[in-house]
Formats: sequence, C-alpha cells, structure tokens
Amino acid sequence: MRIADCDILILPGLGNSGPGHWQVRWAEKMRTAAIVEQADWDEPELDDWVDTIDQAARLTIRPVVLVGHSLSCIAIAHAAQRLPENVRGAFLVAPTDVELSPAVPPEVEPFRPVPRDPFPFPSMVVASTNDIYCSIDRAVEFATCWGSDFHMAGEAGHINVQSGHGPWPEGLLMFTRLMQRL
Repeated sequence: MRIADCDILILPGLGNSGPGHWQVRWAEKMRTAAIVEQADWDEPELDDWVDTIDQAARLTIRPVVLVGHSLSCIAIAHAAQRLPENVRGAFLVAPTDVELSPAVPPEVEPFRPVPRDPFPFPSMVVASTNDIYCSIDRAVEFATCWGSDFHMAGEAGHINVQSGHGPWPEGLLMFTRLMQRL
C-alpha cells in the first residue's frame, strides 16, 4: 500500500509529541497524515484515549494506518479489537511497559494491564535496547503477543527528541517496510 492511498493517524504518547519530534515531522511531511489530538495529554484516561482512536479511524473512508509512540502503543493495543475494518496496520514505536517499568509515571496506571490479544491487522513494533520505559524483552513479548513484526533499533533510548530522534530517517524506512507489507 502506498502512503498516498491511506490516512496515516499519528498517535503521540503521554505529554504529546513536541516540536521536532519525528511524529510531528512526519505529520508535516506526509500529505495524508494527521496527529490525533487527545483530550488530556498529561492525565490520560484509557477510555477517552481508546474512544478518540476509534472515532478518528471511523471518520475516514480510506484505509487507515496507525503510527503510535510510547503510551499510545498501549492505547492501540486496548483499542485493536474494536477498531473498524478500515484500519489496515499499525506502526508501534517504543511501547511503554505500564506494568513493570519503574520509570513510568503514576498517570499511566489506568492503561494496565497491557492487552495480549493478537491484533486483527498487521503491525510492527520498534524498540530500543536502552529504553527506560520498556525493556527489550518486554517489547519482544508485546510484539509476539500482538502478532507484530519486531525491529530492534539498538541503543536508541525512548526514540524521541531527547534521545536524538528528531527526523529519524531509519524509522521512515521501517515504516515503508510495513506499508509494503500492507
């Protein structure tokens, strides 16, 4: 599937993706991409986030590909079974381990437990070997449970601006691989 043939819904994590973040850059560069705005970025409510993802997917008539980062990866896992059939895939970057990571803030507690059901659409998980919010073993476990392809990004931190991933061209290459699979 070509990027031009679908709607790319970009889903930032806790606190939103700030200026220079690869998600913001992708939204600016891809004509068919848009950032999905959550009602509260700092004190997230699971049901609100899931409903917002579901509604955004239902508001388009074209195929949808989700691009989640951090906590939004877990929100996508919660939403996956109820999303409409036009959701064709998900690109999940640096999922947050809301169950076991000591680094996650208490605001993410409503997202527990992490769903382990396979997604009804193809997906790819990209994770780092030194992400303080999720160990590589847990990221592999999530990917395996969800039926996702897995890509190890090396020592890339949380794959955000703070870890030096503004433009993140390697991520765009991985995303292209997922799109070719769709």
